[in-house]
Amino acid sequence: MMQAYVALGSNLGDSRQHLLDAIEALAALPHTQVIARSKIYRTPPWGVVDQPEFLNAVVKLETVLEPHELLDALLQIERAAGRQRNGERWGPRTLDLDLLHVAGKTVNDERLTLPHPHIADRAFVLLPLHDVASDLEIPGQGKVLDLLRTVDTQGCEALA
Repeated sequence: MMQAYVALGSNLGDSRQHLLDAIEALAALPHTQVIARSKIYRTPPWGVVDQPEFLNAVVKLETVLEPHELLDALLQIERAAGRQRNGERWGPRTLDLDLLHVAGKTVNDERLTLPHPHIADRAFVLLPLHDVASDLEIPGQGKVLDLLRTVDTQGCEALA
């Protein structure tokens, strides 16, 4: 079993329900277990700022799925939630699932980069990742706890 970390985001439709449904779908993957789940955060949009606020979370998985198999499963869960990939980056979406890190795995190809190259830049990733793995060392970037200290968390709010 490998530990894997997945970021979840949504800002279209019932975003909270999209995240909860995605967590259930992740737990239903073969030979995969959700072992920790962050709080849900309301966060300002990033990249394209003229869009609704996002809800974001992170889950920690234990899985036997290899990174590309897990990526394929994430894309399938997104499609099931109505996600349409039309080439627009950072725009509104029903569901976005990003594979952040898989313990002991480094990948850099046309489909996947692990660890995710933008973990250190994004409060909407670091806040929920801190909930489930504050001491996690992201290869080449540092510990989640230290990375969180370097980003602007203004406008980010944990929901009840």
